[in-house]
Amino acid sequence: MKPNRNYFLLLASQFLGAFGDNAILAVIVGQLTLLQKAGRITSDELRTAGTIYTSLLFVPYVLLAPLAGFLNDRYAKTTWLRRGNLLKLLGTGVCACSIWFGYTWQGVGYFIVGIGSTVYGPAKYGILPEILPRERLVKANGTVELLTLVAILTGNIVGSVIVDRLPVGQCYLVLLGIFASSYGLNALMTPSPANPETRFAASVGEFFSHFRALLTAPRLGKVLIGTALFWVCGAAMKINFQPWGLDVLKLPDNTQIALLGLWLSVGVMAGSVMAGQLHAVGDLRRTRGYGFALAVMLVLVFTVEPLAFWRAPVVTLGPLHLVVPVVVLLIVTGVAAGLFLIPLNAALQAESDPHKLGKTIAVQNFCDNVGMIFAGLFCFASVKAHLSASQVFLGLAVVVTLVVAWLKIPQNAGSTKPS
Repeated sequence: MKPNRNYFLLLASQFLGAFGDNAILAVIVGQLTLLQKAGRITSDELRTAGTIYTSLLFVPYVLLAPLAGFLNDRYAKTTWLRRGNLLKLLGTGVCACSIWFGYTWQGVGYFIVGIGSTVYGPAKYGILPEILPRERLVKANGTVELLTLVAILTGNIVGSVIVDRLPVGQCYLVLLGIFASSYGLNALMTPSPANPETRFAASVGEFFSHFRALLTAPRLGKVLIGTALFWVCGAAMKINFQPWGLDVLKLPDNTQIALLGLWLSVGVMAGSVMAGQLHAVGDLRRTRGYGFALAVMLVLVFTVEPLAFWRAPVVTLGPLHLVVPVVVLLIVTGVAAGLFLIPLNAALQAESDPHKLGKTIAVQNFCDNVGMIFAGLFCFASVKAHLSASQVFLGLAVVVTLVVAWLKIPQNAGSTKPS
């Protein structure tokens, strides 16, 4: 085996795969924006459809998590990297069928893309110990996470740009090229070993046993709820940015709406860096304070509509249409979210059984995706309750406040302040 070659091929493939996952969603949802601006669907129809399509990616992660774990334990992980991308190619092709057979086919196709992501996810992390020495694993995991975040941001923006400027058929040709390139990089990898003695029942049983153990632990159970709450906020805000950007900020196109997520993510990255400087691993004493700060920022985002002063000045830089106070609000909201999340993530990884860390991450991913499905249901219910896009932020602030008030995490005796 050639570990370095496999590692760099994995990084490139993972970037393209995550890029495509987000670009295809931007293309699907972006068409709704164009339909709404043309008067062919109402704002409520746009919000309902956008919520459903966005949530489709999360459902396979929840329904198929134990199966995906077994497949990647039993068979060569390079096999499931390739098959994950084949499923994404298939899903993109099904999405393209909507050009002839109706918009619903995009939902079917994106669900298939979600299945591809579900089986790909465990492989991209699970293969790292097989291709790298132990001392490089922490840095390698961080590199994969960083590339994934960059891919999410750029994929969402590029997908929004192409759906604003190209016919839908050409958008799907671009996406097919992205997933085909990711598949080609996986095909160049040296095959990783299989583990034929792994049994389905034992693998699934271990997953749920570890899930119960973590969720009922006095400290780590609440840490899991805390990280899931972060993803509830992230998913709900992403879903809600589209109608909020159109109805409240009067943004002209999908590209400008996609930039709202960019500012939020810039804040999350800044908050993540700050958390590493301010807190030692296991120090969660300020976690609830950061959670309440996040709730306050969500309330301020809500006030953008009733308090018009948040919507000026507006700076135009070429194609960019920047509502400066809103950009600042979203960045500070992201900082609060990053400060909330990172100490929780570090505590979970540091305090879990090191021999079961892979299963711990799988359980955390499961909980996070359940949280994102909850976010979709929350946004869907908000439309049915005739709440405005701004009121969704206020409702989300209430949810965060209630959960954080309950989230009294027992202090770990071993945690100390950073020196």
